[in-house]
Amino acid sequence: MKKLWLPFLLFLLLFSSLFLPSAFAHTNNSEGYSNIEVNEKSLDYELKVDLEELGHALEKETDQKELIDKEIVQNYVNSKLKLYADSEMIEGTVETTDIEMIEDTPFAVIDLSYNIEHKPDKLVVEYNLFLDDSDPSHANFASVTMDGKQQEKILSFESRELEIGEISFWQNVKQFIVLGLVHIFTGYDHILFVISLLFGTKTIRHILALVTAFTLAHSITLALATFEIILLPGRLVESAIALSIVYVALINIFSPDSKHQPWLAFGFGLIHGFGFAGILSEMRLDTAHMASSLLSFNVGIEIGQLLIVSITFPIILWLKKLPFRPVKWVIPGTSAAILAFGLVWFVQRAF
Repeated sequence: MKKLWLPFLLFLLLFSSLFLPSAFAHTNNSEGYSNIEVNEKSLDYELKVDLEELGHALEKETDQKELIDKEIVQNYVNSKLKLYADSEMIEGTVETTDIEMIEDTPFAVIDLSYNIEHKPDKLVVEYNLFLDDSDPSHANFASVTMDGKQQEKILSFESRELEIGEISFWQNVKQFIVLGLVHIFTGYDHILFVISLLFGTKTIRHILALVTAFTLAHSITLALATFEIILLPGRLVESAIALSIVYVALINIFSPDSKHQPWLAFGFGLIHGFGFAGILSEMRLDTAHMASSLLSFNVGIEIGQLLIVSITFPIILWLKKLPFRPVKWVIPGTSAAILAFGLVWFVQRAF
């Protein structure tokens, strides 16, 4: 019987010598180090991670003489490492890379630079390198220096966030009002929709009814989406916004003298509210200021809309009062251009 076991044991020894070294080359339990320094106009992040573990995560061969391509490293780091300066996400640029030996283990040294407009009151770091793909046992020893204060924390699978500082109430209000203004003035689809609505207005009272209905509607869905009560796919929302522009533009082309009703503004306002919420979903909203952030952002949007109405409506009114009635071709012609934009946006977003 013992003679029967001998060939089996020899086989196991041969198997282990040939296959086990490569199978267990990846041992997990990797370590990393983060040294973050916040300056007036920039944030410097020195990231050190196990070179072999980085190669496993990127599915690339590692060389102890030269680090993996800088662009590949930057894309991976930015996808797994989220930094929020006063709630707004910022992305880093890899400035230099190097390889350093720490206790006989090769580490990739990645120096990242983040541009910021001003030194933030609060910084949040969300760390996800390796934890969900190659090494759940990975741990990063992080240190942040800001305003003369230093905070340290071990980032791991169970504890992935580090926070330092606290944003003030008024700074938060100012920030989100500006964000709302910027969003409405860079959201050309929203601007064209508002202008299209104005083509069908008759009086100041009519404008107020339309703006109030639109504001009330998008405020409802903005809040529902921000508090994650109702969430819709971004592609669906953006496509529907494009269709709202197409619909109103068609009315202006074929019925230039028609009067847009508040229910129309309210219905499409519900859709645009989900669109407004898209930018907030990319931010890290402070739970202590959630209500004020939402309200301030909405106020910024309303200020922007009122500015658009204040500039556009007097021009439309002036055109309608001219004796030779250029509005007969100006409004349909402009609406045709708006229709074209809406159709292009719909195709881009839906397909």
